[in-house]
Amino acid sequence: MQAWQNVEVPSIATPSPVPRVFDSVSQGLTTLPTGREVTIYVCGITPYDATHIGHAATYVAFDTLIRVWRNSGAEVRYAQNVTDVDDPLIERAQATGRDWRDIALEQTDLFRGDMQALRVIPPDYFIGAVESIPLVIKRIHDIQETGACYELGGDLYFDNAYSRTSGTVGHLTRHQMVEIFGERGGDPDRIGKRSPLDALLWRGERPNDPSWPSDFGPGRPGWHIECAAIALEYLGEKIDIQGGGSDLKFPHHEMSAAHAEAATGNYPFASTFVHTGMVSLQGQKMSKSLGNLVFVSSLIQKGVDPMAIRLAILAHHYRSDWEWFEQDLVNAQARLKLWRDAFACPLAAASVSDAVVAALSNDIDTPQALQLVDNWARETLVGQGGDTRSSRYMSVLVDSLLGIV
Repeated sequence: MQAWQNVEVPSIATPSPVPRVFDSVSQGLTTLPTGREVTIYVCGITPYDATHIGHAATYVAFDTLIRVWRNSGAEVRYAQNVTDVDDPLIERAQATGRDWRDIALEQTDLFRGDMQALRVIPPDYFIGAVESIPLVIKRIHDIQETGACYELGGDLYFDNAYSRTSGTVGHLTRHQMVEIFGERGGDPDRIGKRSPLDALLWRGERPNDPSWPSDFGPGRPGWHIECAAIALEYLGEKIDIQGGGSDLKFPHHEMSAAHAEAATGNYPFASTFVHTGMVSLQGQKMSKSLGNLVFVSSLIQKGVDPMAIRLAILAHHYRSDWEWFEQDLVNAQARLKLWRDAFACPLAAASVSDAVVAALSNDIDTPQALQLVDNWARETLVGQGGDTRSSRYMSVLVDSLLGIV
């Protein structure tokens, strides 16, 4: 599957300190490796509706992390999936009378356009679930050899008793896990399962359901094994970061990591788990099922500068939950004008590049970085400048690390 057009990121003379991010397993800041090739897998969209601000917040956050990580000397390899066959997509197709493949193609293309507009660096590997099916089959065979897989009514399940990751990412009690598993695509109440927390590896063929041939019979992949198979194929048996929204901690990240570990025998699959906060609207998390969405493409169609949308997102710390208000966009538009006016000044205040870089390396503190640029811009515009170089350099720095032009 083709990603979107590459984003040109200028190099800067101010290297980032070794970045630190919050690890969901240890519940504390961890120092990322640098000076070598590093790997990151970020879970992608299920393309049954357009990109909303909650999606955009996740991908802008990881884009900023990748920019800072690269500036510290790391060579980043990045993979992202597209779950272009799954229950929500099929349900949307049935409800609208459309072919699920057409919806997936349409919405994936819209997502590409949104990411391009927001100047998000494309992943090196942008892989659809459908094209990953041979990889999934291969990894299910690997899991079968360990005894961690069993058959039930034509379906294949992963035996959660083999998981060393269960409970370590989401930090939930077993009762909480069982309850949430049922809300997030699992089937804890199915009779015959060894454990309520056992997850589907392969869903046997059903009437009016897409399926593909396999050694286990026709069917389609479970959700968690898809990401495990893609990450293992394109990034290797151990990765540096597994990332996504905080709603993926459990079950998705715990279970996909467990599947990868069972398939390879390597533990842990990911050295660090990084998660973004949830974005709400009118007091509830933005959700396709609730319909309380603000779409990136709709804002752009109304004439909103994509850079203002990106700034509205960056004003919030990546792992904080926050609520979208129209004022967010108003503030971001004013900030964007302030910065662009300052960048155009022939003389500027002294550069705050070191402080901006330090803030971003400290758990991607974009609110602090934005405030520093604000202060610099205001000082520049009131004539406290004298440096003909800093306005040019600050504009390049903001482009390079924050993705704003």
